[in-house]
Amino acid sequence: MRINKFFSQMGICSKRAADRLILAGQIRVNGLPAEVGQLVGSQDEILLNAKPITTQPKPIYLLYHKPVGVVCTNDRTVKANLVDALGYPQRVFAVGRLDKDSEGLLLLTNDGAIFNPILRAEHQHEKEYVVTVDRPITPEFLSAMGSGVAILNTTTLPCLVTQLSDRVFDIVLTQGLNLQIRRMCQTLGYRVQKLQRIRIMHLTLGSLAANQYRELSTEERGALLSNRL
Repeated sequence: MRINKFFSQMGICSKRAADRLILAGQIRVNGLPAEVGQLVGSQDEILLNAKPITTQPKPIYLLYHKPVGVVCTNDRTVKANLVDALGYPQRVFAVGRLDKDSEGLLLLTNDGAIFNPILRAEHQHEKEYVVTVDRPITPEFLSAMGSGVAILNTTTLPCLVTQLSDRVFDIVLTQGLNLQIRRMCQTLGYRVQKLQRIRIMHLTLGSLAANQYRELSTEERGALLSNRL
């Protein structure tokens, strides 16, 4: 596999960060400086800052309740970054994102192999949100949200939308367009006041408090890993 993918699957850093380490001369393969795009295998000796990478770390799978204000980045130069907010002793990454002004469920892991199967649009994995808007919801609004809204030079896929109260609705998406729900509401003349993700596939926020995390149960983990296929 490509060396940057190896670093990602080992949970060391993202593929992009691995490329930066390579360009900085911090990675060597079989005694020679690594090259961007280089292929590596199980027989290769790979060093990061002169220290060998020889064993696969134990996979970590966490559910985290991201509060409003936390930014989904591992870049510690960014104020209110995920690493500092979480305070977890090992390096993990968010699978997917929530914008700074939104809260709710994030899946965190050091297992790079699950990223693409979960995020790939064609797999249409469900993500569920509870949304509060700035004025009363109408039947026309619900119908438009559910049938598709023109944003970002495309039309959103049909989705399930359920009104919960005068200004609150539940929406289940199988897409992940940038700021999708906020843009959909804005196009229809509404402004989002609160947005909380409560489910990713079979994983639910439940009673997890803001800025708290927990490990996946055995059943949750098994169902998650089946989505690699």
